[in-house]
Formats: sequence, structure tokens, C-alpha cells
Amino acid sequence: MSASSVAAQVATLREQGFVVARQFASPDTVKALRAETQQQLAQAVAPLEYEADLQYPGAPTSRQAQGGATVRRLLNAYGRGPLFQAWSTTPAVASWLRTYFADTPVLSTVHHNCVMTKHPAYGSLTGWHQDIRYWSFTDDDLVSTWLALGPETADNGGLFFLPGSHTAPFSAEQFDEQKFFRADLPENQSWINRAVCPDLEPGDVVFFHCRTLHAARQNSSTQVKLSVVHTYYPQTCAPLPQTRSASLPGVPLLA
Repeated sequence: MSASSVAAQVATLREQGFVVARQFASPDTVKALRAETQQQLAQAVAPLEYEADLQYPGAPTSRQAQGGATVRRLLNAYGRGPLFQAWSTTPAVASWLRTYFADTPVLSTVHHNCVMTKHPAYGSLTGWHQDIRYWSFTDDDLVSTWLALGPETADNGGLFFLPGSHTAPFSAEQFDEQKFFRADLPENQSWINRAVCPDLEPGDVVFFHCRTLHAARQNSSTQVKLSVVHTYYPQTCAPLPQTRSASLPGVPLLA
């Protein structure tokens, strides 16, 4: 990808809080990551997060209930083998993020660092939220990458975004006790009405800001949706001591 293309995408991210980089990952990379993900999902390779753990709308009531074994995330993607390590630190991602941060990007091994799954049955709805809500850093200019390992649309649980929400001065009262953006407030509904859901093809990557409000519906298709998600921060930023964000070391993406 040319420097001018990356610069234009970075400008879009700064303006609207997200940008789609089409065919950012090669077909071979996508094929290998998808095959490895499907194998580890079939074998229930730990660590895992189950839909029942979070109790979002549509999730099973417990792990013992019908559908209780439905996986929501394969955790610790970076630790799941060389394919995932290579993707999360690939020079293309490093170069893109270095342009954005004007600094060395660092991979968080605490936040995201997972494969998100969205199952047709028991895959839950995710309400409007900002990822920064539970993160603790000296700055809040963090960026996540979302790699589609298959087609993503509104109907199979693709991400919706609220353009420009990453710079909005929202008040604490606009969020509920779980820090989800309240859909019952008129001032919030005017934001929600702006929602967009970009269709993604395998290999497309969404770069999005940690303050950008996003959400996802349940999966009404017949196929499990798979996405690899990582979060990065600039080396001049640091996780706050004695917080979950500082519980594991980051991985600098050196030139």
C-alpha cells in the first residue's frame, strides 16, 4: 500500500473514528488464519470466553443451559501460535499505525487480542459502547484492528459505527451502569440515527479509535462469523500501574 493511500486512510480515521482498508490482508493470510481459527474453535482450545459469561441479549442463561457452550471469543490470540503472532505484528500493520501515531506502535496483549466469533444460534447482541470504557492508559488515543476472515454484513453481526463519536464530549449520564450508550435518551438517539455498517470481505481491515461508539446485532445467517481483533497504543503512552491494562507486557512493533 502506498504512503499516500495510508495517509488518506489515517486522515479518515482521525475524522470519522474508523476507516476500512480493503484487502489489507492477503488471501493466503486469511485462509491460514481462518483454518487455524476453525481448528482451535472445534477443539475448544483455551483460553475461551463463552456467550453465557457476559449475559448480553440473546446469550444462553448459563454454561449449563442449552447453547451454553457457545464460544464468544478465542482469547489471547497472540499466544495461539505463529500465524496469529505474525498477523498482529505484520510490517503492514506496523507501518500503518506508525503513520497514525508518529511513534512506535505497541500491541496490547490484554485488550482485545482475540478472535471474535458470532454464532447463528446464541450469538448475542452487543450494545453501543466505547472500548476505552474499561481500559486504563496515560492517553486515550488507541487504535484497534478488525480483520474479517469472511464476509461481514449487518445481518451476520457486522460492526455498526457512529461516525465522529470518538471526539464527542459525552457525559457520564449518557451511559448506563455498564457504560453502554443509552438508546432511551433523545440526545443519544440522534447519534444512533447516524449509524453505518460497512460491508466487509475477507481480508478487509477496519482501523477504529477506542472512543468510537460501535455495536453489533445478532447473526441471522447460517454461518459462524470470525474476526481477528487487536489493540495498539503508541510507545509514549503507557498502561496505568496496578490496573488490568498493565497486567501483561505489550509487544512493540519495531521497524
